[in-house]
Amino acid sequence: MRYWLLALGLLFLTGPAFAAPAPDTLNRGNGAEPESLDPHFAGGIAEENILNDLMVGLTTLDAAGRPIAGMAQSWTVSPDGKTWTFHLRKALWSDGTPVTAGDFVFAWRRLLDPKTGSRTAYNLWLLQNAQDVSSGKLPPEKLGVAAPKPDTLVLTLEHPAPYLLELLTHPSALPLPRAVVTAKGAAWSRPGNYVGNGPYTLKQWLPGDHITLIKNPRFYDAAQVRIANINYFPTGDADAALRRFRAGELDMQSPVPAGQTAWLKANMPGALHVTPSLAVAYIVINLADAPLKDGRVRRALNLAYDREAITGKVLKQGEAPAYSYVPPGTANYSGAPAMDFRKSPFPARLAEAQKLMQAAGYGPFQRLRLSYETTTNPDNRRMAAILQAMLKPIYIDLTLQTVELQIHLRNLRQHQFELASANWYADFNDASNFLDLLRSGSGNNYAGYRNPRFDAAMDAAANEPDAAKRGRDLAGAEAIALADYPWVVTRFPAQSDVVAARVKGWTANARDFQATRWLWLGN
Repeated sequence: MRYWLLALGLLFLTGPAFAAPAPDTLNRGNGAEPESLDPHFAGGIAEENILNDLMVGLTTLDAAGRPIAGMAQSWTVSPDGKTWTFHLRKALWSDGTPVTAGDFVFAWRRLLDPKTGSRTAYNLWLLQNAQDVSSGKLPPEKLGVAAPKPDTLVLTLEHPAPYLLELLTHPSALPLPRAVVTAKGAAWSRPGNYVGNGPYTLKQWLPGDHITLIKNPRFYDAAQVRIANINYFPTGDADAALRRFRAGELDMQSPVPAGQTAWLKANMPGALHVTPSLAVAYIVINLADAPLKDGRVRRALNLAYDREAITGKVLKQGEAPAYSYVPPGTANYSGAPAMDFRKSPFPARLAEAQKLMQAAGYGPFQRLRLSYETTTNPDNRRMAAILQAMLKPIYIDLTLQTVELQIHLRNLRQHQFELASANWYADFNDASNFLDLLRSGSGNNYAGYRNPRFDAAMDAAANEPDAAKRGRDLAGAEAIALADYPWVVTRFPAQSDVVAARVKGWTANARDFQATRWLWLGN
C-alpha cells in the first residue's frame, strides 16, 4: 500500500482581484532571486532568463529555441570541423562602444582562468587547451581563440562539435565589455555600471523585490523590439506566484504548482502551457558521506523510489519516469542504456532494496539516518515528504530540510548535504550536456563522482568525428555512471508556464526559452 501518496496536499485558489497592467511593461515571474548577472557566475534558469534580454553571444536563439545569428552574422568551418571562423556584425555595447572579437577573447580567457572560479567553465572545454587553462597548467593566453581583426573571431577546437552553434548561446559563451570589466572589477555587473549588448539594459535591481530592464536603443535590432520595459520578480513560492498571476500582477510565471494543473486546465486552459522539456530531475547522493559510499545503499535508494507513482499519480503532467540520465529525444542519441530494474514490478524492487540494506548492516532496529535538502518551492516540499515515506520501508529515517534556492545551490556546490534535490535543463541539445555533470572536475558535479573509466569514455566520445560512433561512446559512458548510482534519477520533467492573454508571440519549445525580444503586448 503506497500510503505515502497522502503526503501530497492540494491548495485551492481564491477568486482574483484584477489590476490593470501597464500597457508597455511585461511582468515576469522568474522563479528565484538571481545570484549574479555576471555571465560567468550565472547559476541557473533565473539568471539565464534575464541574461537572454541583456546580452547576445555569437549566436542566439529564436522564438522557437533554435540557434540563429547573433553578434556573428556569418561563419565558416574547416573540413575537419575543428576551426570555426566567425564574422561579426557591426554592433554596439549599451555605452556606445563597438562590440569586437577581442571582447570574446577577453571574456573566454576570464571564464577559463581558474582565478575566476566560474562553475560553467567546463562548457568551453571543447576549445583547444581549455582544460589545461582551466586547471592552471597553461595560461589563458594559450586558449584556442583569436581575434585577427576586430570583426573576426577564430575558434580552434579540440574536437568537432556539431552542437557548437547552440552551445554558443549559453551565458558562458557571452562576450564582456572589456573596458568596463577592467575598470570596475566585480562591480561591473551592478546597476549603474552594467553594460550589455542585448535588446535591454539594466535599470534597477531591488534584491528580493524585482529587477527592471528597459529597451536598449543601441541594440542592432532595436527597431523590432516591441516591449519597452520588463520587471522580473523572484517567485520562489509558486503557489503565491500563481495567485499574483490570477490577480493580473504577473503576465508570465514558471513553474506552475503541480497541484494546480487540473484546476488551470478546467478554468484557464488558454493560460496554461505544459511542454516536454529536454531536462532531467534527480536526487544527488553525496559520495563523500560514509554510509553513501556503499554502492548497496545507493542502489537501494534507486530501487525504493517509485517513479511511476510520482509521475502518474502525483504530478500528472505527462512527465516520463526516468531510468537513465539522458532524456529521450536528445539529438544523435539512440539506444541509450537504462537501469537494469526498469521492467521489474515495484514490490520486487522494494524487496531487493530491503535485502541490500540488510546486507549493508541496516534493518528495523538499526536504521540509517540521512538528511534530504530541497528548496521552499511548494512542489519540492511535497515531494520531500513523499520521499521520506518512500524510504521508511528500507530502514532509512529521512530528516527534511528546506532552504531558499540560492542557499540550496550554494550547498550543492560546496557538497554540504547528504541527499539533495536537483534538476538540469539542457544548455544545448546533446547527450554530453547531461553526462558532463558527472565528469571529474565539472563545476556542476554535485555528487563528487569520479570514475576514470567514465572520464575516459567521455574523452573518447568527444574526439570521435562520426556521429553514430560518438553516440555509442556516450552511451557507454552513461552505462558506467548508471551502474555506480551517483544519483537517484527520478523523472524527465515537463515545463509548465502560465501566460496572460495580452502576451503575444509566446512559443512553446523544449528549452522554454522566452526572450522578451520576440514577444509583444496586445489586447
